[in-house]
Amino acid sequence: MTFISYAQNYEDVMLWRALKHVENGFYIDVGAAWPDEHSVTKAFYNAGWSGINIEPNAEYIEQYNEERKEDINLSVAISNEAGETEMFFISGTGLSSLNQEIVEGHSKLGWEATPSIVKVRALEDVCEEYCLDKEIHFLKVDIEGFEEQALQGNNWSKFRPWVIVVEATLPMSQVENYEIWEPILLGANYIFAYADGLNRFYVATEHKEILAAFKYPPNVFDEFRLGREVEAESKAEQAEVKAEQAEVKAEQAEVKAEQAE
Repeated sequence: MTFISYAQNYEDVMLWRALKHVENGFYIDVGAAWPDEHSVTKAFYNAGWSGINIEPNAEYIEQYNEERKEDINLSVAISNEAGETEMFFISGTGLSSLNQEIVEGHSKLGWEATPSIVKVRALEDVCEEYCLDKEIHFLKVDIEGFEEQALQGNNWSKFRPWVIVVEATLPMSQVENYEIWEPILLGANYIFAYADGLNRFYVATEHKEILAAFKYPPNVFDEFRLGREVEAESKAEQAEVKAEQAEVKAEQAEVKAEQAE
């Protein structure tokens, strides 16, 4: 069966290769952004999985509430402790961040940021509430320069996703910044498995049998197509059907006009 990829950098292709044997799996997406565009979890949701989408942008969470009825959708930010803090939102993008320095960099490039107070939770707190009886098959973290704090906020001996995907470069750049947070995962008995130029993938030592799935980048043997291509084809087919229907109506109208003469 052809796999339809929606993720920005084929992250879902890599995860599917490693985890497609799991039925009705469970994911956590920290910094979920949109439920469709650039989504690492949409393909899994379509395949019968469910999970937790964590996104402080209320507009995006409303979309999740509409499109992901089987998921848990939380409008909060993730850090190493609970509370409230100021977050800087850049409308219509995935660039919003708790990191003021990073947002100031975006502002210099012309992006307009609007500050707002958001609720903050630690990952351990979220897992305590929703995952005590669940196996977490993958965790994705992409929160624009706040990855270290998010990873600090979990109990890695208690809540152990099989695979962890973390954005490993500074926002909108190829400058790697994983050195500041990678020791957290390595110290928690995770094995570095793969880097795709944007993210780094880690596998829990107790699931090292799936490490082989990360040996090569996405390729022809993964039998995948891009969601945007499938959507474009669908729209083209719909337009063709409408054109044919319009042609039939025009012909029918012409016949009626001739009969009326």
